[in-house]
Amino acid sequence: MSKSEVDRYLASLEQPKKRATLEALRRTILDILPEAEQWMSYGLPAFRVQGKVIAGFAAFTNHLSYLPHSGSVFTELDGELSQYKTSKGALQFPIDTSLPKAELSRNLGDDD
Repeated sequence: MSKSEVDRYLASLEQPKKRATLEALRRTILDILPEAEQWMSYGLPAFRVQGKVIAGFAAFTNHLSYLPHSGSVFTELDGELSQYKTSKGALQFPIDTSLPKAELSRNLGDDD
């Protein structure tokens, strides 16, 4: 599993806005965690560091999802995420809206 599979996933998205927003999310995650490996997990793009899955993302019909692989993320960032729909394992966001780097940094363990 590799970066090229993530490239193919993004290329397969028919809506340019979905592709552009998820490509921006991908760049942001790699900016925060340059050591992260890109791969596919359960058919979706994912990132891992030292063999541990850290996060992923996905495109759906009417929204995009950021998928942190920690059950405590959303409770820790609760007030900052009030404008998004969340579940235990996903944060849904609009197709044409990028997630703020500051919130992703806190989620991914970077305090900058």
